Amino acid sequence: ACYDEGKRVAEALFIAYENFNNVDIRIARIFNTYGPYMDPQDGRVVSNFINQALVNQPITVYGDGTQTRSFCYVSDLVDGLISLINSDYKRPINLGNPDEYNMLQFAELVRETIGSNSEIIFCELPIDDPKRRCPDIRLANEILGWAPSIDLKEGLENTVKWYQKILDLAVDK
Repeated sequence: ACYDEGKRVAEALFIAYENFNNVDIRIARIFNTYGPYMDPQDGRVVSNFINQALVNQPITVYGDGTQTRSFCYVSDLVDGLISLINSDYKRPINLGNPDEYNMLQFAELVRETIGSNSEIIFCELPIDDPKRRCPDIRLANEILGWAPSIDLKEGLENTVKWYQKILDLAVDK
């Protein structure tokens, strides 16, 4: 709740700043974004699952794996941000991918993409873990003509290649 309320306060401050100073603003609500150059140690599900699968460690899924997330490839997000910046739209707009995957499906996709032998293990679900994260991007589609174009499989393959390269560089040292 603190995280969500903090974002709402920031949006309200931006709108107040816009009104008081008569300046243009844009407010993007960015949902889970992934791709090459993500910090391998950032602790998010994409990097965690890829790192674990690349070295055949168990992939840790929290809860029963039914909670969902959506994943937007970084180039799609950049395209959305550029479209927003070039528009006249000045209120909050969601940028993300509306395709939902549950965590068990995602773990299996990562394992399959890598060709890993990692087993999938289940850990206790943190109390504050949301059950569902999925953006409604209808407004972005209507106002900006924007929608993501890179599907999860393609984006994941690109991301895994980059992580493998980083892992190979670390091993060569």
